[in-house]
Amino acid sequence: MTIGLGYIPDIQFAPFYVAKAKGYYSQAGLNVTINHGIVTDLIGSMVAGRNTFVFASGDEELTARSKGVQAVNVATIFQRYPVCLIVPADSPIRTLADLKGHSVGVPGPYGATYVGLLALLYHEHLSVNDIHLQSIGFTQVAALLGHKVDAVMGYSNNEPLQLRRQGFAVRTFEVSDYQPLISNGIVTLQETLRQQPQMVRAFVQATLRGLQEVIAHPDEALQLSKSFVPGMDLAKAREVLQATIPIWRGNGRLGYNDPAVWQATASFMTALKLVPPVADVSAAYTNQFVA
Repeated sequence: MTIGLGYIPDIQFAPFYVAKAKGYYSQAGLNVTINHGIVTDLIGSMVAGRNTFVFASGDEELTARSKGVQAVNVATIFQRYPVCLIVPADSPIRTLADLKGHSVGVPGPYGATYVGLLALLYHEHLSVNDIHLQSIGFTQVAALLGHKVDAVMGYSNNEPLQLRRQGFAVRTFEVSDYQPLISNGIVTLQETLRQQPQMVRAFVQATLRGLQEVIAHPDEALQLSKSFVPGMDLAKAREVLQATIPIWRGNGRLGYNDPAVWQATASFMTALKLVPPVADVSAAYTNQFVA
């Protein structure tokens, strides 16, 4: 069986690496292959049969479900939405209301950073028409350092760390502090749940065991992850890992799908017409394999 993580190998995927390296998957009778690679439609890769599970966000899943894909989140790994608005420390943008009239850089009108920006604007009763939105590719650090934009959207465990490492002081507005959103979790198809529930349970439990191990023993997790992340810079990876642990931990219920956050995500996406009204958001997730 396979898990499609997307992106490139990175320490933020340590729970999966540790579960594989310490034999948690094999002990559960699973032969797990971890697939990386920047894929525009991870859930589509699962529908096409290339992955048994994918690591996808709530907004991605609700979008897929609105198109008829029976995807189900079986464990939310990132308990906090890991995206933030980043401004220079001396920026006149002190509150979200101050964004009006300012330029904000995003990689493009897609993905978690764009959804996160929409969520921040939604919270403040603003829209993209109230700001100067600029698509800058994945150049957030250079764009802010070069004062090409007033603010950028990035990942809480990535761009702010890079900027501070270069001596550039910043402030952040964390999306999860303003708008509850379901972030990345383990997603599979309803058909897989129906046909192989024990396999799903085994995979979720082994992954959560890996997650617990990473949180309890981060230094060991770094060493175990080295073979999965070619050329990993240990110091930088440790910094990212330290910033990611609170995102995984959230309120302490590892893997938990919070019904209130799912409802808030659906309401937000419906209000912005990103998806049509969601009749039964509870069909999009389950906690039966987390306990």
